[in-house]
Amino acid sequence: MLVISLGNMEIVEKLISYKKYFTEIISLSIPLIVGNLGQVLIGATDVFIAAKHSTNTLAAISIANSIIFCILVVGIGLMSAISIVLSNYRGNRKPTKKFLITVLNYSMLLAVIFCGICLLMVPLIPQMGFEENLVPMIQEYVFICAFSLFGMYLYQCLKEFLLAYEIVNFPNLILVIALFLNFILAYVLVFGFGPISGLGVIGLALAAFIVRTLMGLILLGYCLGMIRLRNPFDKKLIKQLLKVGYPIGIAMLLEFLGFNLITILVGRQAGILAATHNIAVTITSSAYMIPMSISAAIAIKVGYYNGAKIFSEIRRYSLSGTIMSVIFMGICSILLTFIPSKIFGVFTNSKEIMALGIPILHIAAYYLMFDGLQVSLSGILKGLKLTKIASITLIAGYWLFGLPFGYMLAYHYKMSLNGFWIGLAVSFLAMSTLFIIVIHNKFKYLKRTYNS
Repeated sequence: MLVISLGNMEIVEKLISYKKYFTEIISLSIPLIVGNLGQVLIGATDVFIAAKHSTNTLAAISIANSIIFCILVVGIGLMSAISIVLSNYRGNRKPTKKFLITVLNYSMLLAVIFCGICLLMVPLIPQMGFEENLVPMIQEYVFICAFSLFGMYLYQCLKEFLLAYEIVNFPNLILVIALFLNFILAYVLVFGFGPISGLGVIGLALAAFIVRTLMGLILLGYCLGMIRLRNPFDKKLIKQLLKVGYPIGIAMLLEFLGFNLITILVGRQAGILAATHNIAVTITSSAYMIPMSISAAIAIKVGYYNGAKIFSEIRRYSLSGTIMSVIFMGICSILLTFIPSKIFGVFTNSKEIMALGIPILHIAAYYLMFDGLQVSLSGILKGLKLTKIASITLIAGYWLFGLPFGYMLAYHYKMSLNGFWIGLAVSFLAMSTLFIIVIHNKFKYLKRTYNS
């Protein structure tokens, strides 16, 4: 008993010694949580309104967003390198504000490319095997939302630039305002109000376009005083951004493709399956935003001390953030286990969708802690600029383990959506294991080469 008590005391003392690191990660994470959760909630309001309009509307935007996000997420990944590279520059005491004009030009070039790809997808949608009545709605939504990428990318690049300086409050304020504006606009444009006729799916797409454009322009106005027009396209920075960002972009593509491929596959069977999957993803994504935000905070802190070459700080921030993520996701697992019907019922009262969706939430309850673990470990690797390794691990987790296993369960064993979600659980377990091995070996190397 005495040995156990002494062991517990040592654990408590160690946790107390980490108070500074927990506090700083929380301080940096909270604004990021507000921002990331705001983005998810904007999507959640679309799901909520679409579900209230009709099952077909929900199915159409579920499939359309699956197509759009598989394209635009590559650009988001490429821009996520901005905060990583610039935080490392700051750790090395290099000037960084002069790069804002380059970052802006970089983001608009990406917007042109990925908007074009979205538009090229529109005529291909009728050949993708969806229910005939859904095809025109999917095409209309994709076409309009393609042009919203300019506002989205403008906002994202400026948010990443400010994140390198740990400035997050104003971008988050914009998101909070956008959340309410999107709900009002979407509701009015979908259902109609007074002289305004209801536009259904087109209304949701127009609301997304208007809100994303305003978000980008308002944040540009906030940053206008920092723009320096000299050297508008710094080639050295662009090379760094591509080097760090392309593995993240590929990993995000394959991660989103994993989730959205499920939507597309089951959407070919029945629209209601795509709708159910979309609601379940919205619920789990809302939980995921917390550890994702903590992961971004870990990446910034680890990036700074990696630039400063101080291993002890890298290790402590890494451990603190990872513990917080796993504990939070453990709490979410308990909620999904005991009250899944109440959570799913926020979005729909359809008994058919509820019957399909509740078993999925039970499966999610088993894997959430591994999801929180893998995203935190991924943040550590991003901070160390090991984005290629992080991306390879993500790809292996989804495409070598989880998705093939899920596909087999879904079609060979006739488990449909449940089979795919069991496959996702296997993905997160595999990723967590691989990340732990890589980070353990990297930390051994850093301990030998950096200052303790």
